[in-house]
Amino acid sequence: MLLQEKVNNLLNQAKTKVFGQDELLESIIAALVCEGHLLIEGLPGLGKTLSVSVMSKLCQLNFQRIQFTPDLLPSDLIGTMIYNQQTHEFSTKFGPIFTQLVLADEINRSPAKVQAALLEAMAEKQVTIGDKTHKLPSPFVVLATQNPIEQEGTYNLPEAQLDRFMMKISVDYPDFESEKSVLDLKPLDLGLTPMIDQQDLFAMKEKVEMIYVDEKIKEMIIRIVHATRPGSKYFVKKYDGAILAGASPRASIWLYKIAKFKAFIEGKDFVTPDHILSVVPSVLGHRIIPSYEAQIDKLNTRNIAASIASSVI
Repeated sequence: MLLQEKVNNLLNQAKTKVFGQDELLESIIAALVCEGHLLIEGLPGLGKTLSVSVMSKLCQLNFQRIQFTPDLLPSDLIGTMIYNQQTHEFSTKFGPIFTQLVLADEINRSPAKVQAALLEAMAEKQVTIGDKTHKLPSPFVVLATQNPIEQEGTYNLPEAQLDRFMMKISVDYPDFESEKSVLDLKPLDLGLTPMIDQQDLFAMKEKVEMIYVDEKIKEMIIRIVHATRPGSKYFVKKYDGAILAGASPRASIWLYKIAKFKAFIEGKDFVTPDHILSVVPSVLGHRIIPSYEAQIDKLNTRNIAASIASSVI
């Protein structure tokens, strides 16, 4: 079976358990194939945790769910050194982060020191416990959820950490028919057999890397990212005073990689401008830092990103 067919069959199977969240399911697959991290923002009860759980079962990956709370310590996440009184030696107790798929549930409920412990794992794919550095398994993907409304007792993610996420997906309410289908949903453990494994993911990754990207498309990606930065010659003047800082070079890398993934699942062997435009809001939205005035005017950075991309193409 073709790899592209496998992905589409996998998504169709996931849609029988999670209704009305097609973009989220596709983004989770993109994160696994491209080995990037995903920030999922949405109100409670929209299937964020369920989506991740379903995909981990269908992809036959080691999965850990960590509930982030204000009293969580870095050692609860990455592990610690334990002293053995009989041997008079220290041994390493590994934390739940040593897995392939980590669900960081309500990531903004933990204090800065826990989020900092997660930074090294996300950026370097390794963890330091005591004086030793340990490599994390491959693929290693963090899927983090946060609630956009309930802000009491939460700690905003710093820009440095937000930039580590390849995409930020905003999960909305399902449509009428999808929500009606939820009523007939059976327990999760019924009929969920793995459909792809680690080898398939690596094969997909190789296939995605082979997708052709024209020089003009590459220039378009860089132009879009530059257009978000005040001071750049490509900056869109109508957003003067609305943007404090634009997207980093990481945004260019992820636009490039995810556009190739989009082409792959559509069965194309080259990237088109539409592939790039379709992922611009999710890749650039959380990287554009709005000014105080823009926040007061309730300007949405996802919409700003889409508008900038359309105006520079």
